[in-house]
Amino acid sequence: MTSEHYYYGLGRRKTSVARVRLYPGAGTVIVNGKPLDEVITRASSRQDLLRPLAVTETQGRFNVRVKVLGGGVEGWAGAIRFGIARALVVADEAYRRPLRQHGLLTRDSRVKERKKPGLKRARKAPQYTKR
Repeated sequence: MTSEHYYYGLGRRKTSVARVRLYPGAGTVIVNGKPLDEVITRASSRQDLLRPLAVTETQGRFNVRVKVLGGGVEGWAGAIRFGIARALVVADEAYRRPLRQHGLLTRDSRVKERKKPGLKRARKAPQYTKR
């Protein structure tokens, strides 16, 4: 499979990093060597993950192979979605406009805020006592 031509896209979300390869094919999605249904069990996350293919009407034209690291399942889904969108733009520059209009080419930069000293979490302070 390494000799086949593919389109590459890197996606990031929270602490997850997804390396996405699009191969010409029937539309199978493999994540870390397993089918998509086994890795991402929530149907809404799966649907959201495949949105770039739906927007560009290329659902049955590409096989998707993904290696994803770090974070949790929701972060994985967002990273894969962004990676697929970027790979589609590499495949055909005409996909850039519809993907951009649906907000699929913008990285979601929100990450967990770090804990500060003297606080219980990032912003939660211990309860104030007057006496």
